Amino acid sequence: MAFVTEEQIQQFHEDGFLVLEEFFTTEECDAMREQIHKIIAKMDVPPHCRTEFSTGEEEQLQAQGSADYFLTSGDKIRFFFEKGVFDEKALHVYDPIFKQITHSSKVQELGRKLGFEKPVVVQSMYIFKQPGIGGEVRPHQDATFLYTEPLGRVLGLWLALENATQENSCLWFIPGSHTNGITRRMVRAPPGTIPCTQFIGSEQTYQDSQFIPVPIHKGGLILIHGEVVHKSEMNRSEWSRHAYTFHLMEAKDTTWSKENWLQPTPELPFSALYT
Repeated sequence: MAFVTEEQIQQFHEDGFLVLEEFFTTEECDAMREQIHKIIAKMDVPPHCRTEFSTGEEEQLQAQGSADYFLTSGDKIRFFFEKGVFDEKALHVYDPIFKQITHSSKVQELGRKLGFEKPVVVQSMYIFKQPGIGGEVRPHQDATFLYTEPLGRVLGLWLALENATQENSCLWFIPGSHTNGITRRMVRAPPGTIPCTQFIGSEQTYQDSQFIPVPIHKGGLILIHGEVVHKSEMNRSEWSRHAYTFHLMEAKDTTWSKENWLQPTPELPFSALYT
């Protein structure tokens, strides 16, 4: 594991993101890819449940917000199609390989170095960015969808299972944008309402010149502050760009919004990171 220095942690607080190369081994990355292929081989998603994933407001409301399949996905392994590609959720709960990676000693050590006292895992996804068809993810802040009071309690961990370059759609960030708060939220609509979610607040617009590309090698980890603005482009290359990502929340003195689309259940609350 790459050693995380105090200087790097300070850089994370300044920029809102941090690249940690060689955080996971090639063997660990390959094990996750092999496991996902086994899961895909058994996949059976009924046509009416083929829900698209999008960070765009209109697409989000039309595709995700209208589907109970989406709202009840937090404690299940489910598949979400993303403009020619799809991802899977809740792997950290039910799959032994991804559970082991998510709760590994090096992730726990990283959490402690970042000052987390009572972190819980709220969500996980395996993201397929297939060659030629992997869809664009528009500029967004994770706290729009995973809102807490106070803000600043959610951290994304984005693990590159293959090299992520500008050619095959690496992530792009606006450095320092995590200091400006958020301007909109996606919340659950009243029961019986269609679509099942709605946006409140206003969507910001950004200039391409504000973003910088953040390429990373296979096995590298990107830390993503919950309020930093980031995006990825469509993958028009000949190479896929697989990634495993999950979100941590500092549960101490934090309130998870009951209006969030993702909700823990009494049978399966958010899982504690530390063991």
